[in-house]
Amino acid sequence: MSGKIAISVEGLGKAYRIGMEEQRHETFVGACAAFLRSPFKNFREVRGLGNFDGAEDASDIIWALKDVSFEVKHGEAVGIIGRNGAGKSTLLKILSRITEPTRGRAEIHGRVASLLEVGTGFHPDLTGRENVYLNGTILGMKKSEVDAKFDQIVDFSGVEKFMDTPVKRYSSGMRVRLAFSVAAHLEPEILIVDEVLAVGDAEFQKKCLGKMENAASQGRTVLFVSHNMEAVLTLCGRGVILNDGGVSFIGDAPEAVHRYQHASLGPAENGQSHVIWAGPPSNGKYSVDKLEVLDLDGRPKRGLQTWDDVRFRIHYTAPEDLKAGSAILEIRDYRDTRLAVMDSGLALPLKAGSHFVDCVVPRLPLAAGDYFIGLGLALSNAQWLWRNANAGIIVVGGRDVFASGRPPVHSRMLFAVPHQWSASPTR
Repeated sequence: MSGKIAISVEGLGKAYRIGMEEQRHETFVGACAAFLRSPFKNFREVRGLGNFDGAEDASDIIWALKDVSFEVKHGEAVGIIGRNGAGKSTLLKILSRITEPTRGRAEIHGRVASLLEVGTGFHPDLTGRENVYLNGTILGMKKSEVDAKFDQIVDFSGVEKFMDTPVKRYSSGMRVRLAFSVAAHLEPEILIVDEVLAVGDAEFQKKCLGKMENAASQGRTVLFVSHNMEAVLTLCGRGVILNDGGVSFIGDAPEAVHRYQHASLGPAENGQSHVIWAGPPSNGKYSVDKLEVLDLDGRPKRGLQTWDDVRFRIHYTAPEDLKAGSAILEIRDYRDTRLAVMDSGLALPLKAGSHFVDCVVPRLPLAAGDYFIGLGLALSNAQWLWRNANAGIIVVGGRDVFASGRPPVHSRMLFAVPHQWSASPTR
């Protein structure tokens, strides 16, 4: 099964017509003539609503997808990533047979369960219990098969007290809990999930991710859309980047996440992507003017990965020499937890004028993810002379440093610590 194709997409395109600006008439006669012509004009426009031939660049047409092609094998977990409006949800709606493509074709080989929006496929007037059986029927399952899975579905969802309540009375969190539980437990061959982790608390998100990871390990195909790059790295082996309706990259998930994150951050204010902070010109008082990320040879480093050697260069200005003054660089994670504080200390006191100091970190031990950088100049008694706790972000790309088949990510560890194991017989 692992070598067979589960999803095949070739030259897929999806176009939508948008409303046109109303035409205004300056004279009463012109308005009357337009009114008389409007039935015939409207008839022609309705006939042409579904006709996109020869209309590639028409002003009333938006191409949500354009010439998208890729394949997914059975048993693969593939992440679809991209900015808002890139075409991710449109692609999943086509693959879920909710909407038809304008061009190209998409072939699905296997039973599909889709979770595209909160409570997708639920009838609001039916109870949770009735919707579970309805979804099972849609997936082609017998009542006995749903019966066998029902208790697991209810237990996972955590809404057992409300199973006989109409779904329209559920909160959004309750709906997504039950919807995901149904989609994950009714054993589809292909599971399509669109940003389900955006809803629900942290505990439920962790359960969802674990369930999808378990489904992938059992040989089921998972197509996963998310803005949570840590989740993509944890779950997916491959990644597809969509940009303006087209595919800009297909490859290993760590490389896809790395490319997407750097493209999303864009260049710094002065156009140099290795510059994390470029502050306003100094007014003669204490300030950090710039932070650069360099390699050990002092060249701009435009991409960081786990265990890279890195040189942080802090440019500062001070009005006077301070033997008890130091430069400080701190790193925090997305939970705002301080992971590291690097202080130049008394070894490199601040000097009057404009200078820079380097902080070299060999084999950067950070797992893949985004990290906030704080900068400061301080006295040894912890008095700040200048500080910016949110000077910028560094993005660490995944690298399989432990040869485990996946890069270290936050869900498994904060730091990828270099280490070695050895063994000897017991005495």
